[in-house]
Amino acid sequence: MEAVSRGAKEAGGKTYGVTAEFFKPKANAWIDVEVRMKTWQERLFELIRLGDGLSRAKAVRDTRGTGGCMGDGEQSGDRGKPFSVLGDFWVPVLDRVREVELGHSAPWGEANGRIVHVAASSADAVSHLVERLGR
Repeated sequence: MEAVSRGAKEAGGKTYGVTAEFFKPKANAWIDVEVRMKTWQERLFELIRLGDGLSRAKAVRDTRGTGGCMGDGEQSGDRGKPFSVLGDFWVPVLDRVREVELGHSAPWGEANGRIVHVAASSADAVSHLVERLGR
């Protein structure tokens, strides 16, 4: 996350870092405001609460973070916030989420509203967020 924070800071943005007690004692040097949470779950919900939208990239194809990502997407969509993921890695993950959700009556969910946008590039992810946020 240091690279994202640095890019935002160099572009003139104000940066926030939401950390939990199990992380390093301090946020990276590019963070203006650190919001410290006790648990990983509290951190997740605070990230969703603070953000206007969410975007996830997956550079390494392991299973770490996948469940958290889908949780981010569904929590984000439930709150009307746009969410995008970068790359085809996510297509089978989303297909499985949709399969599991079919037949379940819920006011929100990936099967009902295609909450998560699969972006082909970083520019596509940004365009999706900008369009959905009306900016």
